[in-house]
Amino acid sequence: MSTISKRTALATAVSALALAGMAHAQSKAEPYRIGALLSVTGGLAVAGQPEREGVLLAQKVINARGGINGKLLDIQLEDDGSNPDSAVSKANALLHTQKVIAIIGPSAIAQTVAIGGTTQSLKVPLLAFTGLGPPVERERTCVMHMTPSQELNARAMLSYARDKGYKKVGVLHDSGYGQVIWNSMKTLGGEYGIDFAQVEKYELSTNDATTQAAKVKAASPDAVLVLGTSPAPFRNIRQLKMTQPVIATHASSTYENVKAMGEGADNIIHAEFLVAEDPLPQQKEFVEAFQKEYGKLPKNFAAAGWDSVMVLAAALKDVGPTPTGDKLCAAVRRVHQGAMTRFDFTQPDMGGFTIGGYTYSKLSAGRYSRLDYKAGGAAK
Repeated sequence: MSTISKRTALATAVSALALAGMAHAQSKAEPYRIGALLSVTGGLAVAGQPEREGVLLAQKVINARGGINGKLLDIQLEDDGSNPDSAVSKANALLHTQKVIAIIGPSAIAQTVAIGGTTQSLKVPLLAFTGLGPPVERERTCVMHMTPSQELNARAMLSYARDKGYKKVGVLHDSGYGQVIWNSMKTLGGEYGIDFAQVEKYELSTNDATTQAAKVKAASPDAVLVLGTSPAPFRNIRQLKMTQPVIATHASSTYENVKAMGEGADNIIHAEFLVAEDPLPQQKEFVEAFQKEYGKLPKNFAAAGWDSVMVLAAALKDVGPTPTGDKLCAAVRRVHQGAMTRFDFTQPDMGGFTIGGYTYSKLSAGRYSRLDYKAGGAAK
């Protein structure tokens, strides 16, 4: 072997040993331990399950890239069963037993409010899948919100109705999530020039809202607003042969709901953020990774789960290998371009959502398509 060949072989061997040593050192490094508190079971599983998928996918992608600052992510998953009391006990276990440095979740506002005081006092970032809730949350600067406020959801729906010329609308809302949106929406009708002709509430867990839908039909509205997460009212609307367009929130825009809607999965407008059949440039990486991992297309909740981990990863990279609570909270509070939307955690709602950030889709014959419409602009 020539002298040059020997030198090349030696250099290659040294490089391989160095890389092996780095990998070994990384594997021995204490990982960043993150908590994830989600409603994987119970009434809110429609949100918690896809959030879990997004969180786990982001963890896998980040760790496959070598982690952050030479350390891997170790996400400790807990299911609160859609119960605020359970969320408190699970959060305490994550904080005091598992010693997590941040918590992703919860999935619902009651749980977020219940544990937000504790995480705030400990200066542990909480990336909740809720919008800004009661006034007390305005003081919680370590609680970030990964979804919009229910008032903004209401405005997004009413903007579309106004711009399409619907003056008289019927409303179907559930007794949980939808009730919160309706509480905001009911004061906004005059501002948008819309009359709420008939408003009906159905139980969160119901499989049949036919009686309520029939009362809305009798009012002969121009359109129907559905505020909830269940496929039931969409099925019932079509079973009653109602032909009016239906406007709904991002929370009901899931492929699982599409299957359960049957023939009802038609002529529905969603004020949402992700149309995976036609992703925006900043959404393509996530959509492709999700489809490869799970063999299906993602929707909004999964995107929020992915974004929550990516937000924390960016903050950890800035803070370094030994983050403190204050520094980590401060590092999270910045602008972040996510797969779901552009977040700005410096804003008063600790999420930075704007009505212009919504994407509007149309569900026709069970398939989503992006509408050429932006809230506040001309309807098309």
